[in-house]
Amino acid sequence: MDGRVPLPGGERLKHFIILLADEDPSNRWKAIEVLAREGDVSAVDPLITALSDPDWRVRQKAAWALGRLGDPKALVPLRRALRGESEGVKEIILEAISEITMRSRE
Repeated sequence: MDGRVPLPGGERLKHFIILLADEDPSNRWKAIEVLAREGDVSAVDPLITALSDPDWRVRQKAAWALGRLGDPKALVPLRRALRGESEGVKEIILEAISEITMRSRE
């Protein structure tokens, strides 16, 4: 046991949302991974903001996370994010758009 106490749900979410502003891109990337897996749609707005992160890996992970969360509110920002983006990131953005679109038809 390492002595760490698990954070309650809301505090855990806040912790990872705060990490989205960390100076280390790998910490931002990991925070996005956790937020997506938590499945809480209150993370959608911070993830939309992460679509304009300076690090392409963070932008790519944010698009993936938004697709996983499936909130239609992310569709317009994802479409905007396509402009001027690299092919690898565009591919994930298009997958996210497709995932959200399919879910919203169900």
